[in-house]
Amino acid sequence: MSTTERPRILVVGGGYVGLYAARRIMKKMRYGEATVTVVDPRSYMTYQPFLPETAAGSISPRHVVVPLRRVLPGAEVLTGRVVDIDQDRKVASVEPLVGESYELPFDYLIIALGAVSRTFPIPGLAENGIGMKGVEEAIGLRNHVLEQLDKADSTTDEEIRRKALTFVFVGGGFAGAETIGEVEDMARDAAKYYPNVKREDMRFILVDAADKILPEVGPQLGTWGLEHLRERGIEVYLSTSMKSCVDKHVVLANGLEVDASTIVWTAGVKPNPALARFGLPLGPRGHVDTAPTLQVQGSDYIWAAGDNAQIPDLAAGEGAWCPPNAQHALRQAKVLGDNVVSGMRGFPQQDYKHANKGAVAGLGLHKGVAMIVFGKARIKVKGRLAWYMHRGYHGMAVPTWNRKIRVFADWTLGMFLKREVVSLGAIENPREEFYEAARPAPAPAAAVPAPVAKTEQKAEAAKAS
Repeated sequence: MSTTERPRILVVGGGYVGLYAARRIMKKMRYGEATVTVVDPRSYMTYQPFLPETAAGSISPRHVVVPLRRVLPGAEVLTGRVVDIDQDRKVASVEPLVGESYELPFDYLIIALGAVSRTFPIPGLAENGIGMKGVEEAIGLRNHVLEQLDKADSTTDEEIRRKALTFVFVGGGFAGAETIGEVEDMARDAAKYYPNVKREDMRFILVDAADKILPEVGPQLGTWGLEHLRERGIEVYLSTSMKSCVDKHVVLANGLEVDASTIVWTAGVKPNPALARFGLPLGPRGHVDTAPTLQVQGSDYIWAAGDNAQIPDLAAGEGAWCPPNAQHALRQAKVLGDNVVSGMRGFPQQDYKHANKGAVAGLGLHKGVAMIVFGKARIKVKGRLAWYMHRGYHGMAVPTWNRKIRVFADWTLGMFLKREVVSLGAIENPREEFYEAARPAPAPAAAVPAPVAKTEQKAEAAKAS
């Protein structure tokens, strides 16, 4: 880590907002005007809308992550966590991956920690649930599902087969509906290569506490999406919740009980709990309270945006807040970057205002829904065309041309080549096989002395002979 006398702009979080805000600042400011420092536990940013397709094998995992050091060559990128902020001294406490914590002074601060999975104290969830917030979880889910097909195809125990081929998804928003749609599609394709597994043997269950799914695209398209999933043999239970999943025995509030080897949790997100330690003004749900300029309330040197911020939605009217999605995060990051440079130079700040342009969702290959807003008109699209719109929008929204080209290349190859259905579950414990080969062989068992009685019997027999 370099030392400098220049002002430091500290970006806490290297996700969508952190990455784009840092790039915007470095583009707008003069050479040597300030030092931009990004701190994040991961050295890459993940484009989360592509996680369902990553879990289904339609996109390579490496192509949905953006290495921070590569796209921010002029910035300091520190791999660690900001665990505390002293606003009076303008100092942040950084906890690196290894070594002792240290203090990092700053002049301007950007809070871009994003969100984490919103969970509830459900017995068994922590031990058995699989989230969908990171690329690691998407890879793990894919390997896990294919491993269950391997198990079911290789056993004659009906109870084991039934449990292996039962998949429960909790949460019917974008993440839940898209993930179950993509994974069911992959499992359906994979079943062609398993002689003892058919799609009819599998049981896919989607659970949501609300009375509808995909609320982001409106009631009409949400209803179509619900009917579409049910036509594919997916059981959907609305207005209910999961009460327990101890030992992977799922109990729903509506009375349904089932053993499931796969339990995927996508029931919403909440602001990163670390915000509570920073001494910032928080809203009722834990978001950082910001002004329309994205400045934290009561501060002229701290900004926040994205999933961890409570930002007034000026386009929607008084009392509305910007929803946590990529559409807003991208535009907020640009305004935030401009405002940081303006604040550093003593210029006025601009308000963030963006009218919703709609929403798109993919439900597997050639299946999707889209709601596009043109002024007061709302255009609703479903099926293959909506799927193309989904891929087109997110393909262009993923950061950097490097990743755009790689993602479109994955999709193009997928048009001509069959999807890979191999499980790499051993990747989660890559040293296990080597350890078994390299560990010292167990010592041979010590010779056990013959019982005294037997020895005496042999002596007597020898005398008699």
